[in-house]
Order: sequence, then C-alpha cells, then structure tokens
Amino acid sequence: MSNATAMGVLAGVRVLELGQVLAGPFAGAIFADLGAEVVKVERVEGGDDARAMGPAFRHGDALNFHIFNRGKQSVALDLKSADGLAAFERLVGEADIFIHNLRPGVPAKLGIDGASLCARHPRLIYCEISAFGSTGPMAMQPGYEPLVQAFSGLSSINGGPDDPPMRSGASMCDQGSGMWAVIGALALLQRRQQTGRGGILQTSLLETALVWNGQKADAYVNEGRLPLRDRSGHPGFVPYEAFDTQDAPLLICCGNDRLFAKLATELGRPDWLADERFASNRARLAHKAELLAQLQPLLRARPRAEWAARFEAAGVPCAPIHSVPEALAHPQVQALGILAPLPGEDFALTALPFSIDGARPLPRSAAPRLGADNAAHGLPPATVTPFTQNPQETP
Repeated sequence: MSNATAMGVLAGVRVLELGQVLAGPFAGAIFADLGAEVVKVERVEGGDDARAMGPAFRHGDALNFHIFNRGKQSVALDLKSADGLAAFERLVGEADIFIHNLRPGVPAKLGIDGASLCARHPRLIYCEISAFGSTGPMAMQPGYEPLVQAFSGLSSINGGPDDPPMRSGASMCDQGSGMWAVIGALALLQRRQQTGRGGILQTSLLETALVWNGQKADAYVNEGRLPLRDRSGHPGFVPYEAFDTQDAPLLICCGNDRLFAKLATELGRPDWLADERFASNRARLAHKAELLAQLQPLLRARPRAEWAARFEAAGVPCAPIHSVPEALAHPQVQALGILAPLPGEDFALTALPFSIDGARPLPRSAAPRLGADNAAHGLPPATVTPFTQNPQETP
C-alpha cells in the first residue's frame, strides 16, 4: 500500500474545526493526515493563538502552528457578526464532524453548543474538548496543560522521592484529549452508518490526565497504595530503572524472572537465582535495596556501550537515555521514517505514529495562511488583522 493510499483512508469525510492552540487542532491534524477534508475556522483578528505562539518560523507563523495545523484549509470568520454566524452555519451543515475546544460558555453564547447545533443538523458529530469536563463545579473554568497536570495529580507522580512535583515535558493532556476526540468521533461515525444520526462527544484535559494516572489512582482506590516516585523506575518490577555505568546511564528492564536470570548470568552472579531474597520478582521488590547495593558496583565497572552490547546479545532489555538529537539520529528511528518532509516546503514534521497496510499516513501540506480558503468556500475574502487577542478569548 502506498503512502498516498494510507493518507486517503478518510477521504470524503468533512471536518470543521474551531480549534485553538493544541487539543482541538491536534484532533484536526489527525483527521487531515488520514485524508479527511479539514476546514479550520479562525478569528479574523490574528486567527488561532498558536500562529503567534513563538517566533515566526515559516510564512509568518510559529512552528507550533505548523505542527498542529498541517494539511488543513483556513477560513477566517467574525462569529460575532450575523454574516459570520450564517457562514459558519452553512459550513457546519456540510460537515460530518465538528471539533472545538472553545472557552466554556462561548459556544452557548454563540448558539453553537452541542444541543443547538445537533438539533439543527442531526447528522452532525459534535466533539467538544474542555479543560475540566462538561459537568461539575469547575465545568466553566478554562485551563491549560500544566494546570491540569498539577490539578489531576499527574505532576505528583513524576520525578524521584525527593523531587518536587513536576509536569511531563510532553503535552500529554492536550494531545491525549485530541486523540480521544478522534477515537470518539470515529465511533460515532460508525454508529451513524446504522442510525443516520450523529451525536455529541465530550472529553477534557482533566479526564485525559485521570486516565493517564489511572494505574496509580486505581492502586490507591483499591489497595490504599500511594504511588512511589521512582524517577526512571517501576513500582512493580526490580531491577527496572536507570543505572550508572562507567561513563553514562543505562536503563535496564527485567520485567519477569526469566529476564532477571539472564541479567544475573551476564553479570556473573548466578548465585542471585538461588538467593531467596532475589529469586522472584516479589522477593526482589521486598529486598530492592540489598539487590541494588550489589548490582550497582558491577555496572559501574564497565562502559555503557559494552554493557548494552552484552545485554542485547543475552536478550536483556536495555536502552541508553538519549537526548532528542541522539534519538532522531538512531538508525531505528531513521528506519521508521516518521519525520516527514512537507510537500513544497523546506522543513519536516513528525507524522502519525502508525502505518496502514505497511504505509504511514503523511502530512499533505503545510499549515494554511489565515483565511486562505475563504474564496474556495464561497465566502468573501477576509480582512485579517495581526494577532492582538489574548489566548482563549472568544473567536
């Protein structure tokens, strides 16, 4: 199967996106990479806030905007005007899926909330992404990635025992919420095949954070266990973390007793297998400090490359802790071809993390200029102005 075929699996699906910055736009970018026609509705005053979220990269827009808006069309509308709302109504009437992550309260104020739009367009699949969820005392409160990571408890599980709580370097909640929106929309699209009706999908950054934190939360709820903070380690396996070697750290993951036996043999310590403190994973969990006190000096005696080669040959899972440049330069990452040049541009972006029948869907084009596709949708050219508004304001 060719990349072009993989990129067209959702050909014929029309998506209207009224997204800001990351969660909504990421959902739209996934649909665009899979071949859906994605029309992005933006404010005439500066468009999506992400256009100015950083220095100009290409065509006057920040790199973040290009990352999350590749392959889309842009229509600039003033949704505070009657003409703008009428144009939006026509566009949404032509769409299969509508995605937004507007500030809570804004959709209802504009008359484009889920109940209203789906009453007027019963085949529409309406996807709403909020910060704290569609119900509860904080439903109307806006939020951002680090706030939600902190609020949800997700920040509290990162780092080591003596570290302060810290956010993940990746935007797990924003991008995860975009993924759930796509998954839910595709499920509703399948249901519409049988019923002829769309539906309303609601997800949020907080719900996404709670799911990512689910293993820790479920352990607390069901067993009363607060999560241990292991930095690179794992609460259920020993040894399963980064260790210093003679020159650089190496992550070793013995996820079962068979792998531990291979590690012990390679380190010249078959006696560990007969030691009741170390013979099973549950015993090693109870005697972690004693095992690591013997393991760490052995690993420090030789350089990382030597240990990595030996462990890989023996079948012991291990990995160096790469920087971003080191990871991108590795032959395995290169072989995956996940960094995709954009047609007609001089830069590349990370493509979707899956293949369909052996081919990866690739971005079709760079992000659109603000209002570039007004004419293509029968709308008058937009008189756009430079970015002036604060993030999350009304479109």
